[in-house]
Amino acid sequence: MSSITGWLNRHLAAVVALLLLAVMFAVVRLPEASADERARSAAAFRFTPLSIAMPGGFDQQSIRAVNQDYRDIRAWISSVGAGVAMTDLDGDGRSNDLCLVDPRIDQVVVAPVPGAGGDRYPSFVLDPAPLPMNPYIAPMGCVPGDFNEDGRTDLLVYWWGRTPVLFLARGGAATVSGQAFRPVELVPAVPSSGPYRGPQWNTNAVAVADFDGDGHVDILVANYFPDGPVLNPNVSGGVAMNRSMSNATNGGQDHVFRWQGVTGGDDPDVSYAEVPSVFDKDVSRGWALAAAAHDLDGDLLPELYVANDFGPDRLLHNRSTPGRIEFAAVTGPRSPFVPKSKRVGADSFKGMGVDFGDLDGDGRVDIYVGNITTSFGIQESNFAFVNTAADAEEARRLLTTGVAPLRDRSAPLGLAWSGWSWDVKFGDFDNSGRPEIVQTAGFVKGLVNRWAQLQEAATANDILLDDPSWWPNVREGDDIAGNQHLAFHVRAADGRYEDLSGELGLAVPIPSRGIATGDADGDGRLDFALARQWDAPVFYQNQSPTPGAFLGLRLVHPGTTGTASGDGLPAAGSPVVGARVTVTTPDGRTVTGQVDGGSGHSGKRGFEVHLGLGAVTGAVQVRLDWRDRTGAVRQQQLSLQPGWHTLELGSQAQEAKP
Repeated sequence: MSSITGWLNRHLAAVVALLLLAVMFAVVRLPEASADERARSAAAFRFTPLSIAMPGGFDQQSIRAVNQDYRDIRAWISSVGAGVAMTDLDGDGRSNDLCLVDPRIDQVVVAPVPGAGGDRYPSFVLDPAPLPMNPYIAPMGCVPGDFNEDGRTDLLVYWWGRTPVLFLARGGAATVSGQAFRPVELVPAVPSSGPYRGPQWNTNAVAVADFDGDGHVDILVANYFPDGPVLNPNVSGGVAMNRSMSNATNGGQDHVFRWQGVTGGDDPDVSYAEVPSVFDKDVSRGWALAAAAHDLDGDLLPELYVANDFGPDRLLHNRSTPGRIEFAAVTGPRSPFVPKSKRVGADSFKGMGVDFGDLDGDGRVDIYVGNITTSFGIQESNFAFVNTAADAEEARRLLTTGVAPLRDRSAPLGLAWSGWSWDVKFGDFDNSGRPEIVQTAGFVKGLVNRWAQLQEAATANDILLDDPSWWPNVREGDDIAGNQHLAFHVRAADGRYEDLSGELGLAVPIPSRGIATGDADGDGRLDFALARQWDAPVFYQNQSPTPGAFLGLRLVHPGTTGTASGDGLPAAGSPVVGARVTVTTPDGRTVTGQVDGGSGHSGKRGFEVHLGLGAVTGAVQVRLDWRDRTGAVRQQQLSLQPGWHTLELGSQAQEAKP
């Protein structure tokens, strides 16, 4: 006994410390669902993967050629560029057309959604000719939209190495094909002949919304690298890396373009003008990887969230008036119990993806942001910014004073850690009235683990970082988070989210980038398409066995549906981007949605508003808020039966004529 007492006396401090650690672990450990609970939750979902028909005849690559200064981090530089959008190009009223960016061939591909109707037209590549190009340009994403307001869906393509190109749908096109689109420059000052010698933008995020409230969509182009020859292997120099891991403001400049005017017909055109000095330098020169627009304060002027790598994301309060675009950066309130990196606008994490949605089911819009969250790698945290304002009026009052009424609750919600994250999308895939979150993950896939070297770089002195030669080697064959997989977050009855990707067959260990959602077959169940980095894209058809009721709204401007000529394809209609839908169910629940003009990293959802209603059998009360083509704010109350509806929103809402 004396020996035991003596041992305790000698090691009392260590024993007490271990006991304290055990007690603290038990206190702070977050609850986890049991295997049975996970299985019951997963039973509500079922997805069937389908291959997407890609055009042949193109040489394939597994890594990009890069500037000589980047040769030792070539795989790092080649880690982005896979993108996907779901939209309606043939005017059949369904988001069953895909616009894909495939890095393996460095082309923008248009393809029908696989399955029924997948043979409507052969997949093809968008050709920017006769616009100038050069061999050192690569596409990064595709954003659908009706930019010239003729009711037909156009496509905006953004690149590394040049300014964006608008592919405008021709009014007389009889089929979806490469000839059905006319390429025009977004930036009019770009020379129109010879090899491309214009500005070398390196864009990784685009958001489309009516920023100034004049009834026409505007465009944010957010760049990653500073302008320069990132993909030119024949030169050395003219490029850089971030000057800090946590506060870098030497990235590419962000640009805002305001709509000016249009021309329709077989040779359509549209005019946009850049708005100078919209952002301060420290806001404009972040390393942007994602952007999203959504109205937080009820004035139908969308706020803007820009997710930046290597430094603070930016939430920008919209203070515009028609003809004048103005934003002001806002930050989350200070608190002794909230770390700086958990505050909106003050973080130091690696923002990769962002989307707006209702995280906690209170009918108010929240924000979810994907960051790098890898255990034993770089363990930051995703953000689940929950709206703390009592209503839109309080949100407006706080935002006007520079305070963002948002608090991160990612850990208690079970959303803090999901790997090396990228795109995120809210969507109610079982129509339960509780949206799920799909989230891509993974970085560079190979055989040689480079996490240790990356950790060294992450802790290095900031003064070394902007020189690529100081970065650890990440070449072809190296691996950083290469086996991470898509996450499918499902909210349980207690409000916490669980990743059920393993139970649903979605946990494929291939790095993924863009997510697009939409109801491709019109059955009321949201499908989604997935863009993978250096692998084939895939379409997941939703075959959930017992979905609830839903309300699906296609909200379009009057006079933009139908056919302009006898031989042309029908027009899908010009979406009323930013229109807000608020549904009150018979049991008093509130479900909200908005027409999204194009938010996220490299994935873009369809324009329809899809809201799950749960066990609803009769009509629901719907409030619509929108701006018409003159910019006037409109509001209307409707009683609508569950199912799909197409509404024209002019001075009032009316069911569109078939």
